[in-house]
Amino acid sequence: MITTLLFVTVVLAIIGWWLSRQRLTAKPWLEAGPIEAFPWTEASPMPPAKLGLRIFMTVVGCLFALLISAYVMRASSGDWQALPVSDLLWFNTAVLIASSLSLYGAQVATNRNQLDTLKIAMSLGAAFALIFLLGQFLLWRQLTSAGYFLARNPANAFFYLLIALHGLHLCGGLAALGKVGRKVWRARETAQLRLSVELCATYWHFLLLLWLVLLALLTHSIEQVVAICGRFFA
Repeated sequence: MITTLLFVTVVLAIIGWWLSRQRLTAKPWLEAGPIEAFPWTEASPMPPAKLGLRIFMTVVGCLFALLISAYVMRASSGDWQALPVSDLLWFNTAVLIASSLSLYGAQVATNRNQLDTLKIAMSLGAAFALIFLLGQFLLWRQLTSAGYFLARNPANAFFYLLIALHGLHLCGGLAALGKVGRKVWRARETAQLRLSVELCATYWHFLLLLWLVLLALLTHSIEQVVAICGRFFA
């Protein structure tokens, strides 16, 4: 339960920080003075696409927070039998980290106007993401071949649900990455690609962070992290 509260608190803190920057409680009609004195009345410099992505990531984070809460509460039941930790799980994690790093490299290449490097980084990011999805599918086949079927135990159902939902969001990211990739291969300079690449990289980093939280939960190492934090702050 401590794990759930910790995760939900972080999500709510991010939402609260973002809302506080929007000055939702401001009442400009009650203010007096020249318009230049109230910069919040101007149009937001944030592009709509970036704002939409942040809202979407917040919603996705809340969805996974609810699922993690249900996971933790259900895991306390007597019929819960956790799945074994496969080496393939760690390999897939390393591949997803490589994919996120590739997208970060693409963002750096865009800022430096290095079009060839950008093409290579985008291609590597997409390739590593596809390998991750293939590895998740092989992990699913490996577990079902060992007898860990979906309806056999609630732990199995939660495991498959979490990795499938994460993979579904990654597939959506790949679709967006494919559209940006077509622009990259047709472009002659990187200036007009800066926002698109930045959005892809931000979403990839979010998916990586989300996966690391799920990995800690599914491998039962998150309890150790919480215990260490509890001893540190005690």
